[in-house]
Amino acid sequence: MPSKFQEALENNPHLRDYLRSIREESGDRPEFRESLSRDMATMDQVDMIYPVTDPIFVHLKIPTEEKGRYFTIEPPLKSGLKEKLEDIRKRILLKASRTKTPEDDQGFEDKLDGLIEDVITTQDGFSSIFSFGDGQVRVDEEHIDTIRYHLKKEIMGYGILEPLLYDPYVEDIHGVALNNLSVLHEVFGLLETDLNFENKEGLEKYVRSMSNRMGKNVTESNPITDGALPMGSRVNIIYSKDVSKEGPSFTIRNFSEEPITIPQIVDWNTLSPKMAAYLWLCLEFDMSIIVSGVTASGKTTTMNALLPFIGYDQKIYSAEDTPEVNVPQPTWQRLVTRETGPEDSRVELFDLVKTALRSRPDYIVIGEVRGREGSAAFQAIQTGHPVVSTFHASSVDKLIQRFTSDPINVPIRFMDNLNICLFQQIIYHEGQILRRCSSIVEILGYSREREGVQTRRIFTWDPVSDEHNFIGMNNSYVLENLIAPKLRFEDRKKIYDELEARTEILSKIVEAGITKHEKVAEIFKSYSYGGIKNMRRKLSEIRDERGYEQ
Repeated sequence: MPSKFQEALENNPHLRDYLRSIREESGDRPEFRESLSRDMATMDQVDMIYPVTDPIFVHLKIPTEEKGRYFTIEPPLKSGLKEKLEDIRKRILLKASRTKTPEDDQGFEDKLDGLIEDVITTQDGFSSIFSFGDGQVRVDEEHIDTIRYHLKKEIMGYGILEPLLYDPYVEDIHGVALNNLSVLHEVFGLLETDLNFENKEGLEKYVRSMSNRMGKNVTESNPITDGALPMGSRVNIIYSKDVSKEGPSFTIRNFSEEPITIPQIVDWNTLSPKMAAYLWLCLEFDMSIIVSGVTASGKTTTMNALLPFIGYDQKIYSAEDTPEVNVPQPTWQRLVTRETGPEDSRVELFDLVKTALRSRPDYIVIGEVRGREGSAAFQAIQTGHPVVSTFHASSVDKLIQRFTSDPINVPIRFMDNLNICLFQQIIYHEGQILRRCSSIVEILGYSREREGVQTRRIFTWDPVSDEHNFIGMNNSYVLENLIAPKLRFEDRKKIYDELEARTEILSKIVEAGITKHEKVAEIFKSYSYGGIKNMRRKLSEIRDERGYEQ
């Protein structure tokens, strides 16, 4: 038995009880995995348990050619404990209402720990739901940790969704009325969980509470809302039965606490090393880039992974509806819309982009262009402020159509202010979720004769071989005409040697397995302040560090 598994069993009796129960019921013996890898998606059958965080574990059961199930393993509330938990919770809330509210999360947790100690008492060999007059409730010693876990989960956590929100492999959570919740798993795709709301009243209460945490109030008169939870997850709620016929529904999009980095994206083959090197050149030399694609194709993840390519001595302004952008540069002004309150006090994305222009940033990052902020973005580019953003369009023709139509309304002759369009797809292949950059397209200019925008594909993706092809060799307008002069190359074709050099060093970073955001940022920061030689030295230092762990 693996030592980590043995340790998990010793520290979590409920895990041992769970394993015993499924062995007695079905004879199954799931294997324990400390972590998952994407190549597991090709397994014929899956029966495994992995840790989320003590005391939470997940059991995945995916038979051959059948829909997979996702089981959560938490300390169970055994007979009588649920009633006792509710009694304790009410007493804690009553005591808390008479004291000062803590200023931060740590203070809140410390206060809750203190209140739990005040309200709970133990007595050896005696168990009862008898409550003392002084406000204490007796709990068996063996149940203390379970009570504490569920109290924190309900009062300062996310209740029923706690295991799903903290599972690093869960990308999306879907809830429709009282049906079992479903998750989009990073490795195994769409899975049905064992979790559901017991009744309509509990569901409605939970959804309203979740909207309050987002700073939005969902009601029958305001049945649809978008926002972000304090932990960063993005939420869409549909509340009214008039709109969502089965009952309240929601979708939660999880974001990893550890940002995905460019070496990871290259290792997953979302981008090739040469694609990444090309984009590095583009972002270092102030090109404007749109990362475009359909929903869930990984646009924001890719955009965030590309931002370390911007110089670390640059001033970055980001503008978003929901905070998702992660900028590593030290001089970063983060702007977020305000959609609630009186109409004249609201701040839209368009306002944020206009405000950013007045602050003379080196780069403007827009979380997603959907409306008239797109016009402001093009004004920014025209005045010398490069822009990086995401957009919903599956091809360059559709992207241009959307930008030049309502509600964005960029004049088509201004589209050549944009330099690069990167298009991304999501593919489901043999039960595995794949995200691929399908093409990178350069915007060449507006043609009066053709009354349209001239474009050129530089990279393509072959879905059969799953390979990216560089078809822009000796034919890239951006590299030869916009970037080579900035590098003072007399022979503009030398830009392709520079591209090769950057491809090589990116490949070495990937081969070294350096994926942690902090380490990747160190490497590109060293480039900003000392060039390729300094970057190679930093790469060697990180690679040779004793005890360096990914």
